[in-house]
This record gives sequence, structure tokens and C-alpha cells, in this order.
Amino acid sequence: MKIYKFLSLFFIAFTFLTFTSCSSNDEDDSSPEAKGKLQLKFENGFNNLGNIVLNQTTQTSSSGQKHQFSTLKYVISNISLIDENGNEFKYHENNPDQGVFIINQENAVAGIVYINLDEIPKNNYKKIKFGLGISQNAYLLGQNGQAEFWDKAKKESLTWSWAAGYIFVKLEGKYGASSANTEFLNHTGNMGNVTANNTADLYREVTLDLPTTARVSATIKPSIHILADFNQYLSGETALSLSSTNDMAMGSNQHLVNVTNNLVKMFKVDHVHND
Repeated sequence: MKIYKFLSLFFIAFTFLTFTSCSSNDEDDSSPEAKGKLQLKFENGFNNLGNIVLNQTTQTSSSGQKHQFSTLKYVISNISLIDENGNEFKYHENNPDQGVFIINQENAVAGIVYINLDEIPKNNYKKIKFGLGISQNAYLLGQNGQAEFWDKAKKESLTWSWAAGYIFVKLEGKYGASSANTEFLNHTGNMGNVTANNTADLYREVTLDLPTTARVSATIKPSIHILADFNQYLSGETALSLSSTNDMAMGSNQHLVNVTNNLVKMFKVDHVHND
């Protein structure tokens, strides 16, 4: 009798410990402090049809002009994730050394440029927001506040002098009426302190809905596939044509304001993987 009583007590104790252990593990995974990872995949194309091959892929604009890119680079910053309740997680906001990334088509792997983010709070995210370029708040931290990213951007030829600041979008290539044979370059970017210099602020923010919830957890690393449609460059909100008056444009003149306003509309989320 005693042996049965002992075994019963042992079984109850074992069951309790097992339940407690499982509950503890569940709490650890669902706690607000739980962190995960997230991957962003940028695919640059024309009309959302495949990737751009530098010096090869030729597009015809809405005005009938041919153009192709030999250089395609842009800066992504201030990434935020917005959950089901509208709460926003800001990833190293206005911190260029840790929260700014360069999308360079030269680095595309099978048409994709990857950004990997760590220390993302466990949550179900419904939207993503990011900046195209560098905000004034970040730039005005001064060169010492972003020395690491400044050096990286300089190596990528995405800077002017510090007084002028960063190049936000760098497009170079050729254009023409019947074939692309005339060289062009359009480099957008702020001219230092835009208030003091009375120049246009070309920093823009983009907010995109996710077609599928990104479920970040310790065991799930979602991948958000973002398409960038560079047909918007000349055929977007404002139809543009390249000519001798704007084919060597750098800074924030009206042509580059129009370019910026076109390009900020080029992004869309194609799909989300929760793996």
C-alpha cells in the first residue's frame, strides 16, 4: 500500500514540475523582453518585373525615352515596425551608425539586396515604415555622431563634403530617344542644414501595409520582400524627361525634388515569409 501511495505522490510531483517547466518556457517566449530577428529583401526592377541588370536592362519611359542604369544606390533609414494595435517599434531611430543601410544594386544576389535586423521585440507586425535618405535630425547630430556610417557611405561614393552631407539616391547610366547612348547622372540629397541653407529637404518616409502579418519570435524570423519599381523615376507622379538641362543634376534642385517625389512611391511589399 505504501509503495502505491509513494508512486502516486511521485507521479503528482513529476506532473507538477513538468507543467511548471513548460509554463516557464512559454512565459519566456511570450514575455515583452523576448527578441527575434527580421529580414528585409529589396528587389529593384521596372514595373515590378524582375531585377535590374546594370548596363543591360533598358526601360522606356511614359514619354518614350529609353534609359538604363550603370549605378543604382539608395539609402534606407529609420526603419519602424507597427503591430496589430498600432504600437510602433523604432529600430535605432536617427542613429546612422546602427540604423541606416545602403541598397546597392551591385550587391544584389539573384536580384535581391538583403538587410538583416536583430533584437526585434516578439510581436505580430502589420506595417513597416522607413525613410528614403537621412533625416535632418540624424544629420544634425554632427559628423562625430555618425562617423562609422559616414565612412561607409564615403566608400560607396554616397557623400559630398560634410557641409553638404549625404547622397540619398544615386542613379547613373545612359538615355536617349531611340537608344540609350547619352550619359546621365542624378544624385539626390540635402544640402547640409536645409533650414540654414534655405534648400529643399529631400528626406521622405514610406509606410507600407504587410499582406501577411510578420510574426517575430525567438523561433520565427520573418522575411519581408519589398519591390522597388524604378519605372517611377521618369514615369511616376510627375512625368520627367532627361535632357542637357538635368542629365547631370546633383543636390536638391526642382528636377531632383520631382525625382524624389516619384521614387518615394516606388515601394510595395510583395509578400512576407514567416520561417
